[in-house]
Amino acid sequence: MYFVNIDAGTTNTRIYVWKGRAVIAEASRPVGVRDTAITGSKVALTGAVREAIHEALTKAGLTVSSDVTFVASGMITSNVGLFELPHLVAPAGIAELAAGMVKADLPEVVERPIWFIPGVRNANKPVTPENCEAMDIMRGEETEAIGVISHLNISGPAIVALPGSHSKFVKINRDLRIDGCITTISGEMLDVITQNTILASSLDRKFSEEVDEKALIQGAQSCRDVGLARSCFLVRILDIFSDMTLNQRANFLFGAVLYSDIQALKNSKALKIDENISLVVCGKRVLKQALEILLKADRFFQGEIRAVPNSSVSLSGLGALEIICFARMNSVKG
Repeated sequence: MYFVNIDAGTTNTRIYVWKGRAVIAEASRPVGVRDTAITGSKVALTGAVREAIHEALTKAGLTVSSDVTFVASGMITSNVGLFELPHLVAPAGIAELAAGMVKADLPEVVERPIWFIPGVRNANKPVTPENCEAMDIMRGEETEAIGVISHLNISGPAIVALPGSHSKFVKINRDLRIDGCITTISGEMLDVITQNTILASSLDRKFSEEVDEKALIQGAQSCRDVGLARSCFLVRILDIFSDMTLNQRANFLFGAVLYSDIQALKNSKALKIDENISLVVCGKRVLKQALEILLKADRFFQGEIRAVPNSSVSLSGLGALEIICFARMNSVKG
């Protein structure tokens, strides 16, 4: 039995072909639901998913007529995706996600049914300005969280940290169900600050290439003491008056922006964490390393903090595989 995982996000679409627990082929396209939101048309996204599926199957030596099960997750199930599904309400674990899957025919994408995995939202409504901080949503991170649980055999309660353009912090309860999440736009902020503000010249429009622990922590401490906006401008001060290197200045900014995420994590009404909760940090190497350093340097956190080891395994794909296999083993019907 082969599985094809369709992971469509905001800006990219990735296809993984699985045989058992191993990825045997993959393909990607730099197209996501943002293209639909901008153009109002799903043509680009449909074409990108179709082409990437064909490429991945060809690499694996398969065709659509082979014994292949297709499963999709991520923003592909949003209103600007290819098949909209409502969010499940937290708490939701692998059983709820398996039961919430829906099988649909999209012949314009592939001539086989596709199982779509729903996203998860926090349990809080109606939303008002007074309580909106307790609400959040995810599409795709739920499968990644299930993948992390499986890959690392973690126990709850725990926080799965997923830093990126939109950083997510997903809370896993004692029953290994998703209790909720919070989202920040720290990655987008870092990009805008680095590329499109007065700091661009002080940073040479470059992000941190290697973590400088001292500069990273200094940036975090600055954000804690005087806030993010002031800390950002201090990068220019350091450029003009100090002997800090370009990478050190980038790390100072990196630390300030990431500390704003840590503040959100500690203070969010959506998660209500305590100091003993365990944390698992995922993401690209520099992001993962930097966030792990800052979490360990913060005196609030007393529980275990560990980063996911570097691996070629797609955690989102592994999670999707776990969910559909659970559905089959337990005769769950979408």
